[in-house]
Amino acid sequence: MKGIITVLGKDKVGIIAKVCTYLAEQNVNILDISQTIVQDYFNMMMIVDVSKPAKAFEALIEDLQGIGHEIGVEIKLQHEDIFNSMHRI
Repeated sequence: MKGIITVLGKDKVGIIAKVCTYLAEQNVNILDISQTIVQDYFNMMMIVDVSKPAKAFEALIEDLQGIGHEIGVEIKLQHEDIFNSMHRI
């Protein structure tokens, strides 16, 4: 099962490190990653494998939101199917 993680906010040191460290601790593998910085605003999108996480999917969502709050960015995790449905033209 795949998930989509989006991270948005003001750029600062350690955003990628914080998110990736948490994912590794939860046995979530990063399959693809894209990030850009536009005029001090950080935008990252990740496709991750959430087929064998250490925690339930809902707990991952809550933890990532908490990490985002800690570092001053917005982090969202969605199932790939839901993400695709929401962004289909």
